[in-house]
Amino acid sequence: MSTPPSDRAGVEAGGLTHLDEHGHAHMVDVTSKPLTRRVAVARCTVATATDATKALAGARDGLDKVQAARFAGIQAAKLTSSLIPLCHPIRLDRVTVDVTVDVHAVEITAVTEIVERTGIEMEALTACAVAALSIFDALSGTDPEASIEHLTLWHKSGGRSGDWQRSALTGEVARIGESRATENQPE
Repeated sequence: MSTPPSDRAGVEAGGLTHLDEHGHAHMVDVTSKPLTRRVAVARCTVATATDATKALAGARDGLDKVQAARFAGIQAAKLTSSLIPLCHPIRLDRVTVDVTVDVHAVEITAVTEIVERTGIEMEALTACAVAALSIFDALSGTDPEASIEHLTLWHKSGGRSGDWQRSALTGEVARIGESRATENQPE
């Protein structure tokens, strides 16, 4: 399947796929792309000087703060196309948000999965970011200097650009398989 003419100009020029040949913003045409299984994994950290294990422990006013963050992340993934301009509205097949609480950090991992014509990376990143915002809000009363750090896509599979995994040690992208093996890699 070929890239639609209005999308090809940006891709061939190494530019943005959301710009047409005249530089105008548009939603990428995915009608000619095949359905493929796509998975994306995003991660981030909420750093805090407060003991997060104590600050987030148990339910307060009937609400478990960690569960609330999971729900917020899942709901955000479902609303991504309403939040991000030009993002395709899609039906998600699976969203998980894992929240791991340590003394001075809360690690958040979001996984999204779909069989579709377009990527799912923005949904994973949005889920992770909103879950982190929910944790940040819960910690803000005890640590106004808490911060959300390293919101990053860690894994992607499916679609034309192939599969890749970010290295935990260097942050570099390692392509999996043969498709576009040298494109977009750090030198």
